[in-house]
Amino acid sequence: MPRHLIVVDRPQRWDLDLPDVDVVAARDYLTEPTYAAMRRVKVFNLCRTYGYQTIGYYVSLLAAARGHRPLPSVTTIQDLRSSALLRIVSEDLQREVQRALSPLKTDQIQISIYFGRNLAKRYDRLCQALFTHFPAPFLRVEFSRANGRWRLDSLRPIASADIPDAHREFVTERARRYFARPHVGRRAEFRYDLAILVNPDELDSPSDESALRRFGRAAERHGMRPDFIGREDLARVAEYDALFLRETTYVNHHTYRFARQAEVEGLVVIDDPTSIVRCTNKVYLAELFERCGIPCPRTLVVHRDNADDVGAKLGFPCVLKRPDSSFSQGVVKANDGADLATQLDAFFDKSELVVAQAFTPSEFDWRIGVIDGKPLYACKYYMASGHWQIIRSDGDRGRRWGKVDTIAVEDAPPRAVELAVEASGLIGNGFYGVDIKQFGNRFLVMEVNDNPSVEGGCEDAVIKDELYDAVMRTFLERIERRGARGNP
Repeated sequence: MPRHLIVVDRPQRWDLDLPDVDVVAARDYLTEPTYAAMRRVKVFNLCRTYGYQTIGYYVSLLAAARGHRPLPSVTTIQDLRSSALLRIVSEDLQREVQRALSPLKTDQIQISIYFGRNLAKRYDRLCQALFTHFPAPFLRVEFSRANGRWRLDSLRPIASADIPDAHREFVTERARRYFARPHVGRRAEFRYDLAILVNPDELDSPSDESALRRFGRAAERHGMRPDFIGREDLARVAEYDALFLRETTYVNHHTYRFARQAEVEGLVVIDDPTSIVRCTNKVYLAELFERCGIPCPRTLVVHRDNADDVGAKLGFPCVLKRPDSSFSQGVVKANDGADLATQLDAFFDKSELVVAQAFTPSEFDWRIGVIDGKPLYACKYYMASGHWQIIRSDGDRGRRWGKVDTIAVEDAPPRAVELAVEASGLIGNGFYGVDIKQFGNRFLVMEVNDNPSVEGGCEDAVIKDELYDAVMRTFLERIERRGARGNP
C-alpha cells in the first residue's frame, strides 16, 4: 500500500486529524536519508511557497526524482506561475465559469478549493475542473466580472496555515475522503500501476467490455494493477506508472490532455500526444505519405483557392475527408462538381484545409495492427452491405458495420504487412491500426490510426490473449527501461 506523506514547513502547526498519514517537515524530507530510501510513497506538498528553488519547489522536484508521487508536481507548480496558461485555461473553462458565477450580485469572488471541492456545493463542477487542470491539494482562485463576463484573475496554491478556521472541519473531511479512495492500496502485490482511460458512454469506443476485461487481466499477468479511469480523473494521472488510452482521441479534447499530462509526468503512455496529433489529422498524413513515398490514393490538400482543381485532378466521384474525422464520420463522397461545391462549403466552415482523394472502391480494407514497430494482427474490414464504407448510418435506424475477418499475420499479404510497419514507423513506436486497400498486387495506405479498435472476438480472433499480452509486455518493458517510480 502506498505510504502518504504530508510535507509542511512546520509540523508542529499542523492540526488536521488524518489517519494513516505521516506529517513531515520539509527540511527533513529533503535531507534525511530515510525518506530518500522510501518506496511506494505519495507526497502531498503543503509548503507555504512553491517559488522556483524554494523549499516547497525542491520537495516536489526531489519527490519526483525519488520515484515518489508529488502533489502538486513541478509541472503544476510551473503552470500555476504562467499567466498565459491561466488565460488559456480560463478561456477553456468559460462556460463553466459563467454558469457557476452568473447568479452572483458581487463583481468579485475568491474561492478556496480543497482537493477539488469548495464548501459551497454549487461550485463543485468549477472546482473540480480547475483541480483537473492544476492538481494541487489546496488552491485559491479569484474571479472578477467586467462588462457582464466573469474572468479568472489569479490561481495560487495555499499552505495549510492559510486555511481559515471555519474551513478546517470541511478540509479534514475532504482530505480523509481523498486519502481513503478505493483505488489506493489495492492489491499491493502488483509492481506497477496502469491507468486505462475509458468512456463507458462512447458510441464507438475503441474497445468493448470484453476487450477491456482482457486488457485488465493481461496487465495483472504482467505485474501491473489496472485501474479504469474517466475524464474526471486527470488530476490523478501522476499516481500511475503508465497510461493506456482506450477512448477515441482528438487533439482539442481531454484525451490529448491526458496523454500530454502523462508524458510530462514521466509515465509510459500509449498512445503518446505526438501520435495523437499526427494520426488524427489527415492533412498531416497526406503530406507525410507524399514526402516519404508511401503509396496511397491520389490525394489533394484542398483550400479555398484550389477547390476548383479537385475535379480535374482527381475525377469523380472523389472522397472528401475532414482532417480530424474518425470511424467514417466526416468522410463523404462527392459525385459531381455541384455535389463537391456543396460539401466543401460545409467542410470549410470547420477547417481551413480538407483532404480530397480519388475514390478507390473495394470490398474490404486491410487493417494491420502494429505495436512497437511489430505487426500484431491482420483483419479484413468489409464494407457495410450496399455501402462504400465499413460503417453505414441509416438515420433513425442506427448504424451498420461490415463484417470482419481476422487472419494470422503470416497469412496476410507480405506487402501489406511491410507497408503497415513502414507507414506506422513514420508516426512513432506506439499502438497503431494501418488501413490499406488492395488492388491486385498493388497496396495503398489509406491512413494510420492511433488507439486502434480492439474488440473481443474480432481483432483477437486468431491470437486470442496474446494480443493483450503483447500490448502489456510493451508497457512493462518501457516502464522497466525508464525506471518506474516506486520500483526498488
